[in-house]
This record gives sequence, C-alpha cells and structure tokens, in this order.
Amino acid sequence: MPQEPAERRVVVTGPPRRALRSSGYYRPRTEIDEQTTLGHTYVRSLMRIQLRTGLTVFAVLALLIGPLPLVFAAAPDARRLEWAVLGFGLYPPLVLLARWYVRRAERNERDFVRLVEDR
Repeated sequence: MPQEPAERRVVVTGPPRRALRSSGYYRPRTEIDEQTTLGHTYVRSLMRIQLRTGLTVFAVLALLIGPLPLVFAAAPDARRLEWAVLGFGLYPPLVLLARWYVRRAERNERDFVRLVEDR
C-alpha cells in the first residue's frame, strides 16, 4: 500500500492586528473606564459644557417669558392680546431655542467622543 503524504501545515503571517502601546500611554477612554483623575476631568469638562448650554437656554427663557406678567398687567383690557402672545408669539422662539439647544448638546457630545476616540 502506498503511503499518503503527511499533512502540510501552512503558517500565514501578516501585520499585527493590534499595535502595542507604550507602557506610559493611556487613551482617554481607558482613563474614563478606570475612573482615574484624568478620566474624571474629561467627564467633568463634558458636564460643565452641557450645564453651560442648559443655563444659557434657561437665561434666554427667563428673559423671554419673565417680563410677560408685567406686560400683561400694564394692559389689563387686552385679553385677546395675551392669548395671541402666549399662543402664537412664544411658540416660534421656543421651537428655535429648543432646536439650538439640541444641536449644541449633540455637538458637545460629538466633540467629546472625538476627544476620547483620539482621532
């Protein structure tokens, strides 16, 4: 009986799939995951920016809506004007303000992810 040839093993080599990091280098994501002081600083900066955005929206709302009771008290006979201002006059600025807030918050988060991903 003839002998069958032995199975040949082929070793395939290629570039390493993961680059080795130097011992002193950590990515920001690692810092956040390990809850180090630097990671805490990254997260605190995002929270501070988001808080500043929210406070800006609150200040604009307070300036927009806050004086309305005084304006309405100055003209007691203008009930229809009050409803028109409340129903139609405030709606467009509120929608624009909400749209600005959402776009700004998403941009802040995108910038934070870009920082953390180290791109």
